[in-house]
Amino acid sequence: MAIKFTHLFFVSLLTFGTASAQNAGGGADRRTTPQPTKGPYNPSRTLKHDLLHTTLDLRFDWVRQWVNGVATLRIRPYFYPQNTLDLDAKGFDIKGVFLLDTLQNGQAVFDSLNYTYNDRRTLHILLPRTYTRDQAFNVQIQYTAKPNELPVGGSAAITGDKGLYFINHDGGEGSKPRQIWTQGETEANSVWFPTIDTPNEKMTQEIYLTVDPKYRTLSNGKLIWSKQNPDGTRTDYWKQTKPHAPYLAMIAVGDFAVARDTLPATRDRDGLEVSYYVEPAYAESAKGIFGRTPAMIQFFEQKFGVAYPWEKYSQIAVRDFVSGAMENTTATVHAETVQMDNRQLLDGNSDDVISHELAHHWFGNLVTCESWANLPLNESFATYAEYLWREHAEGVYSADLHGMDDLNQYLAEAETKQEPLIRYHYTDREQMFDSHSYAKGGRILHLLRRIVGDDAFFKALNLYLTRNQYRTTELSDLRKAFEEVTGQDLNGFFDQWFMKPGHPVLKVEKEYTQNVLTLRVTQQQDTTLSPVYRLPVQVAVWVKGKKQLHEVVIDKARQTLKFNVEQRPDLVLFDADHRIVGSVEQEKNKAELVFQFYHADNYRDKYESVTQLEDKTHLIDTTVRRMMVTAMSDPFWKIRQLAISNFAEYDGPDFNDVERVIQSKARTDVRASVRQEAVVTLNSFGDNANDPLFREMLNDSSYLVASVALDAYLLSKPGDAAEIAAKFENIPNAEIVTAVANFYANSPDESRYDWFLTKMEGMKPQEMYNFLQVFGKYLIKSNPDVQRRAVPMLEVTARSNPAYFVRFGAYQVLGLLQDIEGVKAMRKDIRLSERDPKLKEMYEQFKDF
Repeated sequence: MAIKFTHLFFVSLLTFGTASAQNAGGGADRRTTPQPTKGPYNPSRTLKHDLLHTTLDLRFDWVRQWVNGVATLRIRPYFYPQNTLDLDAKGFDIKGVFLLDTLQNGQAVFDSLNYTYNDRRTLHILLPRTYTRDQAFNVQIQYTAKPNELPVGGSAAITGDKGLYFINHDGGEGSKPRQIWTQGETEANSVWFPTIDTPNEKMTQEIYLTVDPKYRTLSNGKLIWSKQNPDGTRTDYWKQTKPHAPYLAMIAVGDFAVARDTLPATRDRDGLEVSYYVEPAYAESAKGIFGRTPAMIQFFEQKFGVAYPWEKYSQIAVRDFVSGAMENTTATVHAETVQMDNRQLLDGNSDDVISHELAHHWFGNLVTCESWANLPLNESFATYAEYLWREHAEGVYSADLHGMDDLNQYLAEAETKQEPLIRYHYTDREQMFDSHSYAKGGRILHLLRRIVGDDAFFKALNLYLTRNQYRTTELSDLRKAFEEVTGQDLNGFFDQWFMKPGHPVLKVEKEYTQNVLTLRVTQQQDTTLSPVYRLPVQVAVWVKGKKQLHEVVIDKARQTLKFNVEQRPDLVLFDADHRIVGSVEQEKNKAELVFQFYHADNYRDKYESVTQLEDKTHLIDTTVRRMMVTAMSDPFWKIRQLAISNFAEYDGPDFNDVERVIQSKARTDVRASVRQEAVVTLNSFGDNANDPLFREMLNDSSYLVASVALDAYLLSKPGDAAEIAAKFENIPNAEIVTAVANFYANSPDESRYDWFLTKMEGMKPQEMYNFLQVFGKYLIKSNPDVQRRAVPMLEVTARSNPAYFVRFGAYQVLGLLQDIEGVKAMRKDIRLSERDPKLKEMYEQFKDF
């Protein structure tokens, strides 16, 4: 599963003021860390039965949002003899439970079974006799699932646990498509079919879906046949022949366009169909969105040494999805944000999440964590697969940018939460879906790769996958694979990184005296909770412009390293390849940072030089300014973008020369984000000299560039501003429309109110959040009648929009209208009625605002 942590815009607010405090007292400079969760021990589920196969026959009641189903399960006792059977079945109406047998003539025989279902969560079935582990039997349950009638649940990562979702079920939500889709992780599939809902169970499956013929369906495995029924419906039959965990089962129903790719057969697998399901409006761009998938499959096959193990691979984009994406076996579900038209794709793609979910088909689906406590065995690998794909497709600088973002994401979370990566003592299994399991885990895998080397790393992954295919694993299985390949005892590595909370916090101080370089390294983390780490690291030393690399091991709270050198070093880099999963404090002066930019060929080193010297007082220095101008033409786009942004509001020496370089970047840089940054920076100069350029950039191929140029041009109030705004106000792009809205908000016109509302319809969640902020600006400058008109719409949005951050955005706008009678009480009721844990926490912290 991919979780869009980057969209959690309130993370910085939640972590505000929680910086680690230092302990008083002697010894090393230690820092306190948040206490790990003290929940109950959560082992893997004890299995009394083994679920071998599931057959589902499903029909849908759109009006009541029910699923009418017949489930036939083939089961056998796991080891010990059993005369009862417990199935997870949440909120069903049970119509009947039967023991199903087949006579020699093929006729089915049903024997009714007694059962109890008192808590409406576990179906307890009395078997007619005691079965042993070599005796399989078939049980059939006829039922109606009512997902909307269960208590609302969810978590920060997965915002709903209804299992099955009807979208626009009655067609009353305007242009929103009608869809049905499922989301099973962690244990929500038992809301729509009876099963043994645990990750340490695996089954094969068949699913019959009876639907209106105007809809397409998707499920796991292959579509075997499709037939028209006498009642005017159509039944599609999907079959998956290879076993997977019940949480990975899925169905989807709706009006989708389908684009198809194929992969030729290889020595290890048959030819493969790769398909992409999108809303019809995105049919032309479906291959632009997903078209790198076949290359990703071939890359991961080569990297992991294991052929793609499933019958097909499909991806589908759905509305109002409750997370970023979900890796259901052979049929990944994506949130609607993945859908972009061909022009939007010029500004970026969704390859990170696409590669993440695809990689799960090896790590998670083929080899599955045996319990949610071991979730990092799924998510760390999928997260690191994003790095691997970037490294292959875009180069190591792009991969290291991604890796640095992951590390920073974890470190931000670690300000308020530090847990072991493998953690059995959670209070809620949904807590496992965090930046520890994803971002920190991916960084630890990168560290392991650096320590053992590429050959050993990927050979160990191959051994882990081939030894455990179609099975479930725990951390020791991964460790044993690496130990078998490398011949090393890696228990210490796995213990300190996977089983202990926290991370190293290092301070590095250097001193040069009489041809000796001395580094004093202090581990400052609070070692009452985190270990004193054993860290094999690299130290790079440049003397007379030449680099020498030293391999060292840090394994003490305080440690001194000495190196003989000819003269004072030009630069010293501790952790030269940036493998440490933690923080390293090493002071560098201006000259060292400039030297570092030109000589340390690593994204993070260039990033540090460009960002540490971003202050305007540094740019007055000729050497720094020349470095920053050079950085504006760096081969890697992110360095160019950062360097350009450093000149925002610049008015120092060589201004005209700097401005000309940035103007050139605005017009000619190949990367849209760099052109966008150049336009924003030029706008910060605050004069009219760039107005002709802004008008020119309105025709840029990139929506992002055109939108910031439009914003800059309109706010400079040229004579044709109204004409230009009217020209762009109906462009089908949220960034463009938001720029126009920002212009309209500055001189509010009551007649624009309906335009604002119309533009919000159909916006993707993040787009709508951003647009709401501009709408609030429009309202606060409008007359009270317009403000009162907006209150009911904002209330509905704040209470019921599927995206929690859109609800929060509407709540924020209502906060601007508290002079209107009843709005204060309304906002209080919205806070008290909210059930989403993230938003509840937000409201609790900011209820006075």
